[in-house]
Amino acid sequence: MQAKPRPSRRRAYAVLASAAGLATAAALAGALPADAHTGKGHGHHGSSRYQDVQLLSFNDLHGNLEPPAGSSGRVTETQADGTTKTIDAGGVEYLATHLRQARKGNPYSVTAAGGDMVGASPLISGLFHDEPTIEALNKLDLDVTTVGNHEFDEGARELARLQNGGCHPTDGCYTDKKFKGADFPYLAANVLDDKTDKPILKPYWVWKKKDVKIGFIGVTLEGTPGIVSADGVKGLAFKDEVETINKYAKVLQRQGVQSIVALVHEGGFPASSNYNYDCDSAGAGSGISGPIVDIAKNVTPAVDALVTGHTHTAYVCTIDDPAGNPRMVTSAASFGRLYTDTTLTYDRRTGDIARTAVKSANHVVTRDVAKAPDLTALIGKWNTLAAPIGNRAIGYISADVNSTGTESPMGDLIADAQFAYGKELDPETDLALMNPGGVRAGLTYAAKGSEGDGVVTYAEGFTVQPFANTVNLQDFTGAQVIQVLKEQVSGGNAAAPKILQPSKNLTYTLDLTKTGADRVVTDSIRLNGTAIDPAATYRVATNSFLAGGGDGFTTLGQGTGDLVGTDDLSALAEYLTANSSATAPIAPPATGRITIVQ
Repeated sequence: MQAKPRPSRRRAYAVLASAAGLATAAALAGALPADAHTGKGHGHHGSSRYQDVQLLSFNDLHGNLEPPAGSSGRVTETQADGTTKTIDAGGVEYLATHLRQARKGNPYSVTAAGGDMVGASPLISGLFHDEPTIEALNKLDLDVTTVGNHEFDEGARELARLQNGGCHPTDGCYTDKKFKGADFPYLAANVLDDKTDKPILKPYWVWKKKDVKIGFIGVTLEGTPGIVSADGVKGLAFKDEVETINKYAKVLQRQGVQSIVALVHEGGFPASSNYNYDCDSAGAGSGISGPIVDIAKNVTPAVDALVTGHTHTAYVCTIDDPAGNPRMVTSAASFGRLYTDTTLTYDRRTGDIARTAVKSANHVVTRDVAKAPDLTALIGKWNTLAAPIGNRAIGYISADVNSTGTESPMGDLIADAQFAYGKELDPETDLALMNPGGVRAGLTYAAKGSEGDGVVTYAEGFTVQPFANTVNLQDFTGAQVIQVLKEQVSGGNAAAPKILQPSKNLTYTLDLTKTGADRVVTDSIRLNGTAIDPAATYRVATNSFLAGGGDGFTTLGQGTGDLVGTDDLSALAEYLTANSSATAPIAPPATGRITIVQ
């Protein structure tokens, strides 16, 4: 489908003040002429050769309009004495205030995002197909974003609706006002309609302010089809990120745009989880690994900076481009906890960015500033609509059910719920497996609202499982079940294992001292205490994403005897309701189904 976003309904950029307070954690080496940082910009005539442009950026918001709970709403900061400090962060009411304050003092300011603005969203946004998040981003004055993999959770047609507006084709309009869509362009340079071979949305966009212009190219990871449901990417082709960026950089240059920023929904893994870690402390780029490193090393030198995402990590690094020159690569973690403030020094004589002057730093979206009233009103409006559904109690817990770790209590609880539901659907169900990426959060004992401590509301359950996957039953041979477990740590998952969360009757040993598939110790695999019979048939419950072979589990896409049940959140809610009460809350499952050797 060729989606044609309408022209952006932009406000006057002159009112978007910018800049200010860059505690530059990273700066490219080198020096500019003496007037390089004196150009505050009052037009071409009489102004300096150089103009500082403020680039504000963030990524992986995932519809987190309200402050995220638990560890999802905190960042860790390295102090001057080497100790660390944990800071509560996030919430669009605070993000708006921080961005607006950051823009003050410089009219040359542009705000961009690195994808996954929507998808896997909390109830306040996900229940309404993420219309609330698009409205919030409009109020945040976002100028441009790339698509991420989660923008395809509901398919290209729904993504086009988020861009262009209109009521949902099934659920209709949620208020008396028609949904207007995004004021900003979504870019999808490497996502092609497989019939027309053309991008489904704009591949690039040019920001202009007086005589200054900067081009933005947006791509998502080429591997998006492997981490999104098959229906979400039906009819689409995802092309190589580097080849696509390089192609459109030439297009922009032919149009006279020499300053270019790539928005890349793919990321890296910094050597430290502290947001202000000095990525370049031991040499350019040495503090980061992962897919973004190879991308950054191969993207044409015509691109002046890369805003990235996907890995939910925080970094401000320089990585050498193919010409051997350092180039800024940034990511602002996730959930609106950070934003990146980058200064791009524009050379009016060449129309390009003077790379020696690029500097950047991540800043915490602290909650000690005033809330933006317009965002508070927006959240209130959608919470009122969501309340009758979201506030309903679905169960009770005796303590926090955490979602962290190779095997997590939350992952185990979901697997147990799907196993129990599978047994209801078909008594022959033998086990359940849950993908770790589908466990979006844990459950907290402390009350979030007025429901009381230990109460699990539908909204909280929705935050844990927002994808509306179905619970599917399939038949596999024992040999295939063993192969599935080995696919956790081999093939496409060899470098970054994806450990499935097992129902309580499946146990085995994971030996991380070994490599590849050998890390799953075959002889240790037990179902109900008995070794898996390679020749026997087993009925396995998974969600529809895994049943389609997602996350590199190709064997799970080869099951037979498919039976499709209810959505996964309903299965969890049913399990909690049946197995807990106010006087007898359910305890977090004890991990240990997987014995880990390190």
